Amino acid sequence: MPKAVKISEDLAASAAVHANIENRSLAGQIEYWAKLGKIAEENPDLPMSFIKDILIGRAQLRSGQKTPYAFGEGK
Repeated sequence: MPKAVKISEDLAASAAVHANIENRSLAGQIEYWAKLGKIAEENPDLPMSFIKDILIGRAQLRSGQKTPYAFGEGK
């Protein structure tokens, strides 16, 4: 169920710029940042780039874009 939340004008303006770049809605961008922040807080030893890569991989799997990984290849 959607909830109305008050945020600062600065945060909204910054989110609007990033939302435009990432083709997300303003709410979608803020939800994305909140998700990243929550995961980062729960996993303080993981770099943000690693967290983003995991989220991208999970989204690719959900959309059927999967490639099997063959251990030992590429050496």
